[in-house]
Amino acid sequence: MNKIEERLAEEKKRIDSITAPEDLEMRLRKALDKAPSRSKRRVPPIWKAAAAVLLFIVILSFNFPAFAYYGKQLLGFDGLISGTLQELNDQGKGQSIEKRMTLQGGTVLTIDGLMADANQVILFYTLSNPQGVSEADATGIFSPAKITGFLTDSFVEAGASLMNDEHTEIKGTFTFEPVSPFAKKLTLHFRQQPSFGTVKDSELTFAYDPNKAMQTEVKQRIRKTLEVDKGTITFQTITATPTMTMIKGTLNIDNFDRIRNSLDGIELIANGQPVDQVGSGRQSSYGGMKFDIRYDALPQDLKSLKLVIKEFVGYRKLDLKLPLPSPADQPVFLEDKELWIKKVSPTSRGIEITIATEEDVMLDGVSIQANGENIPLNTTLNQHDTKLPDGTILKERTLLFDASVQPEQLIIKGMHYMKPYNINIKIPVD
Repeated sequence: MNKIEERLAEEKKRIDSITAPEDLEMRLRKALDKAPSRSKRRVPPIWKAAAAVLLFIVILSFNFPAFAYYGKQLLGFDGLISGTLQELNDQGKGQSIEKRMTLQGGTVLTIDGLMADANQVILFYTLSNPQGVSEADATGIFSPAKITGFLTDSFVEAGASLMNDEHTEIKGTFTFEPVSPFAKKLTLHFRQQPSFGTVKDSELTFAYDPNKAMQTEVKQRIRKTLEVDKGTITFQTITATPTMTMIKGTLNIDNFDRIRNSLDGIELIANGQPVDQVGSGRQSSYGGMKFDIRYDALPQDLKSLKLVIKEFVGYRKLDLKLPLPSPADQPVFLEDKELWIKKVSPTSRGIEITIATEEDVMLDGVSIQANGENIPLNTTLNQHDTKLPDGTILKERTLLFDASVQPEQLIIKGMHYMKPYNINIKIPVD
């Protein structure tokens, strides 16, 4: 490289170093908000013009190394990734790391690379040992907790691994919360526990280039609050990146945890087609509960986008008094839901009533009446799935009551269930 090219390279690095990413993390924004305001230092127009000319010259220099293709395909992970992630890997969107460390027992850990964007960081790793590795090694000698760095404290969220036929190598991935766009080095914190009682906290630091992170494609505020039977749900933001699409919001709902997978009935529709939901999560926070719903990446030619709250957890008041015993082969109708009372049995533990309902039904205010006395439900036992002859999946469980005499009635005050709402929220894509 001649002197002119060296000067161009130095100037390019200087310009890059003062260009902040568009998407700042919330904690940095809060820190800046608290800082005293300062007047801007005006740049003379002649320097702006010089910088523009210099950048134009650099762009025209096709042999300039800073504009080389950064990506590198991460090899050997085809069995672990598919769909969107496989396409991104085929396009060389991964950052190569190739940092190694020998763990207890002689197994070598290699951080092969990562994919990073504003929604998540996916770490690709290899565990290898000519003497052999076991499936327990993927969580025993290498159990990640978090990634730290400048303005970064990103906890692990999920992981997957695959062993080779010779049992000498494990390929795996771990997904973490996103890292700061200002971090230049990242430290992986993990635990080694190859045998009982030999826990060792370890860490491995490697270089990270935030300029290679994949760019956010859509970031919109939604700010839409909906009333449901037992509270409100607020959709705050949508962030679409090449690896996934994430909806974030807050919940203030009394019965949210009464139905499993309550967020599954919320669909994301892009260009008229549903986007696959790949997961969801929630965590307690001051003033309510935060949630996120994760979907696959959006189509490249995005024309329209909307959220459809197809169904969500609801509540229905019933005030039913059902005579016992009841025919085991005939359902009792809870309006549009069905309840099977399969067996009523006195046991040494008390009165046990085995029931079955549709998977999304949780009964509320359950008690029995025996000898004129109202006896509340003590606990629920042995919940499992069962199937009707027509293929319908039911949730069967046994209700235990602290009683010793045959009950005359089963009393049900209400039920929690997945209620149809069919509410559309349009999201601008311009």
